[in-house]
Amino acid sequence: MNTDQATNQAFVEIYVSALCPYCHWAKQMLDGKSIQYTAYSVDQNPKAREEASRRSNRHTVPQIFINGTSIGGFDDMSLLQSQGKLDAMLAEVP
Repeated sequence: MNTDQATNQAFVEIYVSALCPYCHWAKQMLDGKSIQYTAYSVDQNPKAREEASRRSNRHTVPQIFINGTSIGGFDDMSLLQSQGKLDAMLAEVP
């Protein structure tokens, strides 16, 4: 659901690559929760890749940000989900 941000949810950004299964799964999880997000492709875009690395201090994709805070990648988001913390984070309006 890569559209304009809703006013009743967190601001979510995700840096992705087209061939990355974890990126696909992360977007699928957000879509399943009807969360709107902004996706930045790092494919053939070194500036986006550098920005993702600078913001997260990591060099892999996906890199997911909720309200400007890095939560890590798909595994990290899945852990937050299993701990029951993700929905609360996604509901925080910036």
